[in-house]
Amino acid sequence: MAIKSFKELIVWQKSMDLVEQLYNATDEFPKDEIYCLTNQMRRSAISIASNIAEGQARKTTKDFLNFISIAQGSRAELETQIMIANRLGYIKGEKAEQLLEILAEIAKMLYTLSSTLHLPENRKTCE
Repeated sequence: MAIKSFKELIVWQKSMDLVEQLYNATDEFPKDEIYCLTNQMRRSAISIASNIAEGQARKTTKDFLNFISIAQGSRAELETQIMIANRLGYIKGEKAEQLLEILAEIAKMLYTLSSTLHLPENRKTCE
């Protein structure tokens, strides 16, 4: 797999788009949530894109796979937080569904990337 930069990865690009959308959605949260749910959701979204980038930059397949796994964990965490925000009425149904759909797409892309990296020809290096 010849990836010269994490910026080439569509999953990273989608994750960056998610960060923007999530920031816009959480801007409307109650101000008393700024240090709690708002902060946690933003950190989870940032973590997805950041771990994809860091994993690819490490250059070994083993490291990349580890960081993809961490990104998947952050994705699941954010999914839960969006559901909480929806239950609390902070993110309304349609917007919550849209964010959850993006997360589901990212989950599939991370799974596919991980599966591709597990192929024998990709086991030593990601360069």
